[in-house]
Amino acid sequence: MSPHPPLPGYTLPVFAVAAAKAALIHLKNHLENNLTNKTEKLSSISLDLLDENTEIAIAQVAVLDNNTALAITLSDPGDNLDLTRNTPIWALVKLLPRQEEVLILEAGEGLGKTEKGEAAIYSFARRLFAANLLPLIPEDKTVTVKIILPQGRELAKRTSNEAFGILEGLALLGTSGISQPLSAADHLDEFRGILREKVKRDRNLVFCIGANGYSVAERLSIPESVIVPTGNWLGALLVEAGLYKAESVLLLGYQGKLIKLAGGIFNTSSHIADAKLEIIAAAVVEVGGNIEAVRAVLEVKTADEAHKKLIELGLADRVFGNLAEKISRKAQSYVKKYADVEMKVGVVLFDRKGEVICRKQF
Repeated sequence: MSPHPPLPGYTLPVFAVAAAKAALIHLKNHLENNLTNKTEKLSSISLDLLDENTEIAIAQVAVLDNNTALAITLSDPGDNLDLTRNTPIWALVKLLPRQEEVLILEAGEGLGKTEKGEAAIYSFARRLFAANLLPLIPEDKTVTVKIILPQGRELAKRTSNEAFGILEGLALLGTSGISQPLSAADHLDEFRGILREKVKRDRNLVFCIGANGYSVAERLSIPESVIVPTGNWLGALLVEAGLYKAESVLLLGYQGKLIKLAGGIFNTSSHIADAKLEIIAAAVVEVGGNIEAVRAVLEVKTADEAHKKLIELGLADRVFGNLAEKISRKAQSYVKKYADVEMKVGVVLFDRKGEVICRKQF
């Protein structure tokens, strides 16, 4: 008997928007009925995910005063392994006299902020808020939504968010409402489907490696319409892009993940292979570094530490330039071998802070 198919789940932005929508509807009902604490409570809310609709359970909702309501949802990523499972998401919604902005999104406790102090609410989440809340806002009102994640600050310590410039909590990040385990084999077909649709509209694609890569892509003003998620399946998706007549692919990823391609490793899961320090060490030799530099790389524990050590030794630019060139060359050869087509492959490597450390143009 085959195992059951994965149960569907949703990303964190979905539950934040659902809580905000429930609070706003509940507040409007309260004002229309003028019945303090007697308004019918919402047990679920219908949500527009931009490409489909769904129903999200509401754990609690209450009016705090005539202008304020609070609603709570619980994160449910489905069958995916996700540290946010059952995390409460609070939305504090206020109705104010109309201002220049109709919908104002704020970061409460546990929702991260960028290094500039802005709420870590990225483009998909903002579009989701707009689609679901703007039609409900009275013409003479502005709505402020403060998202609070009571467990967010603690959970963020178990992620690499801070290294990518997301401080003090979790981010509302992603390009889809559906929760996708980016390393799971049964999602390769889903990634292929996304690629096939996007390559119909644009022959020049950007492969975004890792969820945090999306925040880097956004900062680089890369349009979402050309971004293809890859998980660890870079080889298969590069070939797929070639077969579907893509002219170019830009690989955008954290250097510790992406440099595996320089060693001929086209599935970047650490369960398959993890030779990043050895790959960096080989590049040190190729650019003329001495045995002490090689030893320094092999003695650290992470690719980021290796990069910092090479900066100290004055070798970082040459080493990572070598690696980017090698990634590009090997990726193009891989596509030629398995798809029998020529396709340009560019590379952007960034560090744990999301800072670009090397580019290889087409």
